[in-house]
Amino acid sequence: MHSTTSSRHRSRGQATTEYALVLLAAAIIATLVIAWATAGGGAGQIGSLFDNIFDGILQRANPPAQG
Repeated sequence: MHSTTSSRHRSRGQATTEYALVLLAAAIIATLVIAWATAGGGAGQIGSLFDNIFDGILQRANPPAQG
């Protein structure tokens, strides 16, 4: 009985550790993306990306009239 309780406690601790590592990795990735986006070239590239996406959507929504 004691070993089952100890095993559950270890599993819970392992899950907490894994959760913390995932959060840490997500925070590092978010920091890198923010640093890239605000370091000059990134902001312009993101703007161009959104412009291209919206232009594509608008072209599909309003196809040119064929005469």
